[in-house]
Amino acid sequence: MTETDPSATSLATAPLLAEDVLVLLFDPESGTIRSEGMPLMHTLAGAVLTELALDGAVAIDEHTSALRGRLVHAVEGREPADPLIAATWRRLAGKPTDLRSLVLEIGPGLRAPMIDRVVERGTLRREARKMLGFIPMTALVDGGTGRRDELLALVRPVLLDDQVPSPRSGALAALLSASGALPALHRDLPWSGALYTRGQQLQRGEWGAAATGEAVAASAAAVAASVLSNTLFVSVVLPSLRD
Repeated sequence: MTETDPSATSLATAPLLAEDVLVLLFDPESGTIRSEGMPLMHTLAGAVLTELALDGAVAIDEHTSALRGRLVHAVEGREPADPLIAATWRRLAGKPTDLRSLVLEIGPGLRAPMIDRVVERGTLRREARKMLGFIPMTALVDGGTGRRDELLALVRPVLLDDQVPSPRSGALAALLSASGALPALHRDLPWSGALYTRGQQLQRGEWGAAATGEAVAASAAAVAASVLSNTLFVSVVLPSLRD
């Protein structure tokens, strides 16, 4: 498993896609994160791979085999500045890995450091509480920065109004859909058949006037789906990386 040091955070870096997805999946009323468990792990891993692809930090082999998907390689000299995704880049620099195995490997190690990061930024904060009146526990609460509202304003037009997305808004929207959490986000994004269809379109890379970044983001978001669709990622990423 790729290890990340939760203390190795840097507020000089812009928020990662994985951070923003985590914030969008956070439920301010209950203090929980939607899609907990394997779906969240897959979603965060997909977000990290999307970030690396958007930055040109990874490359994908052109050939595959019946036993393994295409290998993901670190691009020499493209190590990210952010330590939370640099760990995955260094892992790939040491040993290229097929996409499916990489998602399974890095996903479980991402939740804790991503929560630490958004808490460090003040987007969320930890609050001491007592369960049943006497059992100490720590809950996550909204930090009052308005970041979640900003992110919702970014993805709403993409998901609800069929707005042609930017690479980032499209990636966020596709990752939300891939997480399986859209129905649970009904207070923020009213659930409907049209929303489901739009989410599926984004996951498939059907983004209207497609750009390289959008194709990479959409296909990487498919990694976050519980089916871990290696085929979809490669079918959209490789052509876009060669553009």
